[in-house]
Amino acid sequence: MEKLNKESQLNESVEVAKLFINVLGLFKHSIIKTFEDTGITAPQAMVMGVLGNGEKINISDLSSKINLSSSTVSGIVDRLEKQGMAVRERSHVDRRVVYVKICSKFNEIHGNINKLIQENTENMMNKGTPQEIDKIVEGLTTFKRLLETHQK
Repeated sequence: MEKLNKESQLNESVEVAKLFINVLGLFKHSIIKTFEDTGITAPQAMVMGVLGNGEKINISDLSSKINLSSSTVSGIVDRLEKQGMAVRERSHVDRRVVYVKICSKFNEIHGNINKLIQENTENMMNKGTPQEIDKIVEGLTTFKRLLETHQK
């Protein structure tokens, strides 16, 4: 009986993992679509996400944060510069070091994208009943707590 119970728990755990990966994929696709509708590619969005904190960062650190090669990130930054959303700045200490930081146009576009993501999420959630939304919030809250407890 105990073996059957462990098997059942394992099957449920696998099912939770599969569902979560599916949900993440669908949500990610929805967000990517929102970015693409504004003329920003998914890789540019990843770079913008890192730059969004407002601090300057060098290309190699930026590359490691988003798991892309420095040459790829450099090309993405080139395009963001042409769009007026980012600017490169050489280090005053070591001229070989190049930092990337956001421009004012970035904040405007970033704010618009966040608003669009919120609106899209709200439109999606409005298709659910209040009871379904409550279940989602309760389930995600529980899942978050379990993940946090597991990481400690």
